[in-house]
Amino acid sequence: MIIKSARFIKGAVGPDKIFENEKAQVAFIGRSNVGKSSVINSITGQKDLARTSSFPGKTKEINLFLINDSFYLVDLPGYGYAKLPATMRQEIEILINWYFFVSGYVQRKVFLIIDAKVGPTPDDLEILRALEKYRKNIVIIANKVDKIKSSESSKQFKKINDLIGDHKIIPYSATKKLGLKDLLTELLQDHD
Repeated sequence: MIIKSARFIKGAVGPDKIFENEKAQVAFIGRSNVGKSSVINSITGQKDLARTSSFPGKTKEINLFLINDSFYLVDLPGYGYAKLPATMRQEIEILINWYFFVSGYVQRKVFLIIDAKVGPTPDDLEILRALEKYRKNIVIIANKVDKIKSSESSKQFKKINDLIGDHKIIPYSATKKLGLKDLLTELLQDHD
């Protein structure tokens, strides 16, 4: 299973006709600086498809990418960046809440990206619980797994499992492409 084509379609900041067409939506969400853009770029094989930045909070809109001409990968802004102005943080929070919980749009799957080394933060757990409450189909991507010492790996993943609960967790490294096959299988399983 591979991604044959991936292209940026548009950025949206609220209701848009594009969300209402027949193509399935697969959402990617994560804390600012968790490597969300790097994960998207690594699975599509395009290093500049999703804009990466060393400055957290770069994405301030919902970006839609058309994958294999069959479904949208929906890239949401990162949450939880404390140094953003309060009004901007609030705008991002409102946009995320609107898309998932108010709009009525259906996501075939939601990939929640966490930092494997840090583990789920309170912000990660808050969004996870909200997604669970709305019965979203959630898969956890534990990114930056290459930053964990092998001697600490099993202990760290037990901690992650205990906090995350009964969701599939894909250990991943965007830089080393560890877990790429598992992630692509999970992403493309209903679209081949």
